[in-house]
Amino acid sequence: MARRSPGEPTTDVVFALLPNVVLLDVAGPADAFRNASIRVPGSYRLRFVAPQPALRTAVGLELGALETLPESLAPGSILVLTGLGGAGIDAHEPATRRLIEWLRSGVAQASLLMCVCAGGVLAARAGLLAGRECTTHHEHLEELRRAEPRARVLDNRIFVEDGPVFTSAGVTAGLDLALHLIGRQLGAPVAAEIARDLVVYLRRAGTDPALSPWLMHRNHLHPAVHRVQDAVARDPAARWGSAELSAAGCTSPRNLARLFAEHAHCSPLDYVQLI
Repeated sequence: MARRSPGEPTTDVVFALLPNVVLLDVAGPADAFRNASIRVPGSYRLRFVAPQPALRTAVGLELGALETLPESLAPGSILVLTGLGGAGIDAHEPATRRLIEWLRSGVAQASLLMCVCAGGVLAARAGLLAGRECTTHHEHLEELRRAEPRARVLDNRIFVEDGPVFTSAGVTAGLDLALHLIGRQLGAPVAAEIARDLVVYLRRAGTDPALSPWLMHRNHLHPAVHRVQDAVARDPAARWGSAELSAAGCTSPRNLARLFAEHAHCSPLDYVQLI
């Protein structure tokens, strides 16, 4: 078990929540920090604050006993802003407006800011991303650019670090970002142990693409093309020529090329190179 230095203060991890919050944006990072506080006792303390004492999440689960928005945060705290279900952030919704005003008050000045998914849009609305590199979920990239034209918004990134501000692509990327912060503060071995406990198949770095190559060119319904793609995914290092690919699809090379062009919008060999 890793040990902390005597007298080292506990880091508050403060989740600022709104109605319709995406539960996984909260639960993934929270469980990573909870696990860290078990492995390194006294390392983190979780707090959940909101403009109201109770709220309903995007999946319908009610969260209660939430703290009111505090007047200040302890130096070195991690302030976590999360995404909301729906098409975008309504800055005029009363609870959202209160949270943005709270952020504008300077409460996060001495903290690390961790934004998961459209939490970056909330930070942008509060003026916290001006002049900074940042990212968000791919469906909110243009919304983020509109919210803060002075920000340098990066597409297709798992997370982006710019000084004390960390933004992520959202949902599961929040877990990658939490593990990154834990690794920085408690060491890579602790983060690796937590990733193993949480059965994280692959810890992604900030520069990794948010859109998985395993899912690209698969938004179609043709069974032969899917058979070929499944075969390549099972053994990407195999020697995949036209004959092997057409055999996996149970069709001729010429017909397979036609099917890939029509349904996957690439050639079979281009798909192999992508994987």
